[in-house]
Amino acid sequence: MESPDDGNVLTIVRVFDAPRELVWKAWSDPELYKKWWGPKIFSCPVVKIDFRVGGKFLGCMLGMEGDFKGKEFWSTGTYKEIVPMEKIVVTDSFSDEKGNVVSSEHYGMKGMPLEMLVTVTFEEMPRNKTKMTLKHEGIKDIPDEHRKGMDQGWNESFDKMAENAL
Repeated sequence: MESPDDGNVLTIVRVFDAPRELVWKAWSDPELYKKWWGPKIFSCPVVKIDFRVGGKFLGCMLGMEGDFKGKEFWSTGTYKEIVPMEKIVVTDSFSDEKGNVVSSEHYGMKGMPLEMLVTVTFEEMPRNKTKMTLKHEGIKDIPDEHRKGMDQGWNESFDKMAENAL
């Protein structure tokens, strides 16, 4: 039984019209990852994935429109747990282009923790569908605007995943 949400976790559940193996691959294959990661007005020109426990992730979101046009936002993480086709647990931090962890203030945002945790689970569903659950932890004390931005960003990313990577 899960504990009640104390505001520390953003949870998003999506059902994709794709087999679990393909949804899993969208998280573990850098070329597929580039097709979906980031909100709709961002591209993902660079991603490096060392997909093993203890391995690192490094990705860049590049703004394509408006106030974000031409701006890069880098993030990094370390894979803590990988259960093939079932679960991925990875830390999540803002970084520079070399993968060094930086404060969110580096990108003009205040109040974000240096490290958060992302857990993604994959459940096979009937008719070749996949239920994916994302839990982004460590956000209890972040400003509401950042929480809303995270929710919107993940949901737009998953929309892109459904359209471009699956």
